[in-house]
Amino acid sequence: MDTTRRDVLKLGIAVAGMTAGLMAQSSAEGVTVPPTPTSTRKGDMLYRTLGSTGEQVSVIGLGGYHIGHPSDEQEAIRLIRAAIDRGITFMDNSWDYHDGGSEMRMGKALRDGYREKVFLMTKIDGRTRQGAAKQIEDSLKRLQTDHIDLLQHHEVIRMEDPDRIFAEGGAQEAVLQAKKAGKIRYIGFTGHKDPVVHLRMLEVAAKHHFRFDGVQLPLNVMDAHFRSFQHQVLPVLLKDHTGVLGMKSMADKNILDSGVVTPVECLHYAMTLPTSVVITGIESMKILDQALDAVRTFEPMTASQMAALLKRTAIAASDGRYEPFKTTEKFDSTARNPQWLG
Repeated sequence: MDTTRRDVLKLGIAVAGMTAGLMAQSSAEGVTVPPTPTSTRKGDMLYRTLGSTGEQVSVIGLGGYHIGHPSDEQEAIRLIRAAIDRGITFMDNSWDYHDGGSEMRMGKALRDGYREKVFLMTKIDGRTRQGAAKQIEDSLKRLQTDHIDLLQHHEVIRMEDPDRIFAEGGAQEAVLQAKKAGKIRYIGFTGHKDPVVHLRMLEVAAKHHFRFDGVQLPLNVMDAHFRSFQHQVLPVLLKDHTGVLGMKSMADKNILDSGVVTPVECLHYAMTLPTSVVITGIESMKILDQALDAVRTFEPMTASQMAALLKRTAIAASDGRYEPFKTTEKFDSTARNPQWLG
């Protein structure tokens, strides 16, 4: 029997209710504050455990898309290495970023011993076994590595995506085969459109007796007010001890365009949530310094501080205009390139 949007929402609400007592304490303002994960500070960087994997990763992750922005490849390579030298170990990327350019830049940057210093993640779009297998091999070649630490099914944004991925001859077969061959270590998925699609993916995986090691989802100061991944998906991930990869803390500057929050406030909010890592776009030394300053000055926000920040963002966030990845196709690369799905 097909699962409807209402069924998936009921599932998320039910699990959220069961886990509410485990994940949060309430403030006088009525805002619940999920417990911030235990962090280990080394120098100016903080490290957290990625779900139940036991892997330690930097609280800030280097976004792979933005590393393709600098016009000079050597500048991008210097930026990646500077981030690693300053403690960032989590590297984000995707098979499709800049037609493979981001992976190629990262592969060059990870030469000379840098590969051994990082936790390397990339994503694939293929929904068929054949398409996914080819993209995995492409990524390994571009990244100049014999294994990827975390491989994720990318842009799970349609209700049918989970069914295609887990179908006979689907992408999951290629991913599991690659893991068996030692080409990948952990498996996850990403998406940004609607919490119900994430819940559907988790449900389909469970039906196939599979649990993801990590899940990437939008977590930011406006998400709490509109189609909220924080409210609907996060409790399910915490219940299953799944690694939480926060993204779109500033929504590619769209949230900053609202004029109601600063970059550091956006990062501190996402870091206060039970995230294993907060992936952020870094395309210049200035932005790198900003991200590292946010880590250096970080203290988990109190319930009162979060309540004040959420109150400040409520009106701007109410219709999703500053989260266009939810409300438009602007961020849907696979919608513009359906051939990537296969």
